[in-house]
Amino acid sequence: MEQEYRAILQAVGEDPDREGLLRTPHRAAKAMQFLTQGYHQSLDELVNGAVFGTTNNEMVIVRDIELYSLCEHHLLPFIGRAHVAYLPDGKVLGLSKIPRIVDMFARRLQIQENLTQQIGNCILEVTGAVGVGVVVEAKHLCAMMRGVQKQSSSMTTSMMLGRFRDDPRTRQEFLTLIKN
Repeated sequence: MEQEYRAILQAVGEDPDREGLLRTPHRAAKAMQFLTQGYHQSLDELVNGAVFGTTNNEMVIVRDIELYSLCEHHLLPFIGRAHVAYLPDGKVLGLSKIPRIVDMFARRLQIQENLTQQIGNCILEVTGAVGVGVVVEAKHLCAMMRGVQKQSSSMTTSMMLGRFRDDPRTRQEFLTLIKN
């Protein structure tokens, strides 16, 4: 990967042997490996058995989960936050696992629409919940730095499963609770 970054530097007209760029191919390769580490994570290892029995059947929400991903179309970052909720059906997931699941999918080349679905489907699979709601809000550098160059635009995507889709009151409770 380092050689490829060296070639990119040359292709844009830079000298990869100048002082400021000497280690850039190495650093860029390490950064890309970190930013795409989600491909090398397994859901079973990530959850690590942290699913616990419960009698609670009320909504569980983890909101304002920071996320950083790379747009699969331009390899530019999109940055935002996810709000994840579920209605337990006898099982709850350890608190730290929800942000870890968000990160696992965000750290892949991605579009926000698919990221939102992947998170929702995963939470449903792991918990067996009677409903899952996910809202992702993000700013996309591909729309800010190039293309339409709109600095204030952001994108919101949602996925509602089970009772979050079928029961307007459940959906509304979730959407009300995640508002700032």
